[in-house]
Amino acid sequence: MAHIKAGGKTKNGRNSPGQRLGVKLYAGQPANAGQILIRQNGTRWHAGENVRIAKDYTLYAGVTGEVAFNKKQMRDFSGKLRQRTFITIVPN
Repeated sequence: MAHIKAGGKTKNGRNSPGQRLGVKLYAGQPANAGQILIRQNGTRWHAGENVRIAKDYTLYAGVTGEVAFNKKQMRDFSGKLRQRTFITIVPN
């Protein structure tokens, strides 16, 4: 018989493009209102003054100004002190 047997199936063969996460504007750089500062999964960086957080945890500028990063000791849900990095916008 001149035929080819069934090849079966594979569970591989899927790949998605990268999400382009990370810091988009660094400390000291100017930012316009609404401009994206950081794209992230979860809150690795936290929103400080004049910074808003989107529902996908993207941080964006609330006002026009200059980007600044600072660290603070904060208590987590268990009461333990942890260092958090906040991003703020210093208005012009």
